[in-house]
Amino acid sequence: MTAKYIPEPFRIKSVEPIKILTPAEREQKLRTACYNMFHLAGEDCYIDLLTDSGTGAMSVHQWASIMEGDEAYAGAKSYFKLMESAKDVFGYDFIQPVHQGRAAEKVLMPLLLSEGKFAISNLFFDTTRAHVILSGGRPLDCVGELAKKPKQRAPFKGNMDIAKMEETIRQYGLQNIGVVVLTVTNNAAGGQPVSMQNVRDVAAVCRRYGIPLCIDAARFAENAYFIKRDEPGYSDKSIKEITREMFGLADMFTLSAKKDGIVNIGGLVGVKDKNSSIIAGIKVNVINNEGFITYGGLAGRDLEALAVGLQEVCDEHYLRYRVGQIEYVGARLDEAGIAYQSPVGGHGVFIDAAEMFPHIAYTEFPAHTLAVELYRRGGIRCCDIGSFMLGNDPDTGEQLKAEFEFTRLAIPRRVYTQAHLDYVVDTIIKIKEDAKNIRRGYRIIWEPDLMRHFQAHLEPII
Repeated sequence: MTAKYIPEPFRIKSVEPIKILTPAEREQKLRTACYNMFHLAGEDCYIDLLTDSGTGAMSVHQWASIMEGDEAYAGAKSYFKLMESAKDVFGYDFIQPVHQGRAAEKVLMPLLLSEGKFAISNLFFDTTRAHVILSGGRPLDCVGELAKKPKQRAPFKGNMDIAKMEETIRQYGLQNIGVVVLTVTNNAAGGQPVSMQNVRDVAAVCRRYGIPLCIDAARFAENAYFIKRDEPGYSDKSIKEITREMFGLADMFTLSAKKDGIVNIGGLVGVKDKNSSIIAGIKVNVINNEGFITYGGLAGRDLEALAVGLQEVCDEHYLRYRVGQIEYVGARLDEAGIAYQSPVGGHGVFIDAAEMFPHIAYTEFPAHTLAVELYRRGGIRCCDIGSFMLGNDPDTGEQLKAEFEFTRLAIPRRVYTQAHLDYVVDTIIKIKEDAKNIRRGYRIIWEPDLMRHFQAHLEPII
């Protein structure tokens, strides 16, 4: 695949200066941060690919809408504007704003899960996995086998393994399955999309067994774009039409709007049936944890920006550029012989660190090792999507072995140019050329009980 950069469907109107530290300065920053990427200061990162969550650039229309924010405590006009926009995109009767995606999980999961219950997913990401555990449940992953083969190019590698899903229901008992969560796109599997047929098949199993189906919708528009581009029968449908069909197959959704809402803060919970008894529980949990139901922990100006962002993300010109930017990085990595979860997903490139460092055991975190090297050599911040992030078994305390050892380069929306991405790839190539000299990884010297990768302290193994 020849590297070809898709021109931006926008022009730059405002710029933010960034700096690059010297190698010695970066080394000191790593030591001070206890070798945890989350402890680095943002201003000390030349190119920040830690996450695409809340790090995108808002449009002139979003910034203009902020000035129209109605800050009334209850019943603000900004709330009704968001409801109109969200219902237009998702087609749901009930939609509740919250301050971000994990807040959506916090208000919903306890209504579906408790001690002894299980949740099934095509692959849980960290915060969703944590909220399942915090609710007393246990997460079970049923991602398709293709996702476990990074070098094998195939469409829709984020799909649920339907046979494994049904086997899991039988194994753990139907009465013990509280919810099925289908993540689109599948972040933990490398941002891989889920096909409409797979959504349809998952929904059919859920209906047959009477299990609620929840879509984890953070990157819904990117997933819809892949369906439009790669799944037969959808090329002539709009992104909104595909989205409404996809969500029409589920019972509910949670959304971190900091991704495909293209805002810096915000989230949604949606329930398809306005008469569902679960809505009352959502409202109670929102009032107790987020604020009144018509603002859900957000300022009126945030509601306004999200109302616009949900419409802008459905623009096919934007999505072609968005996915094309990620594909450009993938093509350059192909030219350099660097393995990643292929084909690329919609929001980032997931480098196969186990392939780059086959001599570093999963207990020494090869994906985190690569993340540290990227900062050390280039001032580039990214993160581990591997055994370090996965953590320990909640019951035995033993280190879990992840299906993948990915180093995620999450590309913020509408932020970086081709020159920035070329710099990132050039740095990765230099690390690959020196990979044999990076002999050991890292050990944890302190960690919290849950979601340790946000806070843990590490040290290099000498």
